[in-house]
Amino acid sequence: MLRHVPAGEDPNILVDAATRDDAAVYRLSETRALVATVDFFTPVVDDARTWGRIAAANALSDLYAMGATPLFALNLVGWPREKLPLELLGEVLEGMNEVARQARCPVLGGHSVDTIEPHVGLAALGEAHPDRLLTNTAARPGDRLVLTKPLGTGILSTALKRGLISEGEMAEAIQVMTTLNEGAMHAALAHDLRAATDVTGFGLLGHLGNIVAGSRVGARLDLAGIPFLPGARRFAEAEVVPGGTLRNLGALVQTRFAPGITAADRLLLADAQTSGGLLLAVPEAKLDSLLAALATSGAPARAVIGELTPETGIIRVEGGGSGSALVS
Repeated sequence: MLRHVPAGEDPNILVDAATRDDAAVYRLSETRALVATVDFFTPVVDDARTWGRIAAANALSDLYAMGATPLFALNLVGWPREKLPLELLGEVLEGMNEVARQARCPVLGGHSVDTIEPHVGLAALGEAHPDRLLTNTAARPGDRLVLTKPLGTGILSTALKRGLISEGEMAEAIQVMTTLNEGAMHAALAHDLRAATDVTGFGLLGHLGNIVAGSRVGARLDLAGIPFLPGARRFAEAEVVPGGTLRNLGALVQTRFAPGITAADRLLLADAQTSGGLLLAVPEAKLDSLLAALATSGAPARAVIGELTPETGIIRVEGGGSGSALVS
């Protein structure tokens, strides 16, 4: 759909839809840029307050993925008021406000409409220095790829919807989805990184594809280094996956899988994530220091999962097996 968005002609537009970055960026001055994003979705868990917390963390992630500090946000609500009580919506909004307060991002209002299914999210505004943005277009061959959260939230949420696991069994996934990417962003900016994205609806391969296209590089992934949430592989092998994951997998045209990569591996790598981690392009000389910073940042993972290559436009996935030790 982004191809239908007209290109902006204002010279102060620093990032628009053309590069498939995580947010739009508009320069206000030589030292200030406004970063804007919007995100909302249907429930991924049963508990209303938890859904709100996840929705807020997910929306704010787009700002962190661009290197922006949140300023304020507006609620976006679609609610079937004839089917669900407004008191339940109040619980959702309380969860959203809880995470927004943690991010020091006041929610100043919003907009609601009647819908068939419930949807919540945020329109969020942040601020960054124009010369210190994290984008899809600044990666270089030789950069190492570092992922700050394990994969599998889409698959586990689908298992929950189908009654195959309980919300209690999703505790680790919920902890991951409600963790802000703020600490990982600060670690990236402190190391003068310039290329990053967050791993959300298009899955790891889709968002890496945006970096590959934007930076005109290639990539090599090592499956053994990629962290997955407990239980994710079991459900991938049983083909318990969301429709978005299947669409992501079907859209891959420039990914080359080594012979040992199984069908379940491919589903895990394409899994549509909610509130996923940052995917950072890190020069080799900064890698050890960055990993040490991530260890103290609160990031759920600090996995070196591959590197960028000169093979423009091609992503190669190597290594068979079950991935990292987080898999069960």
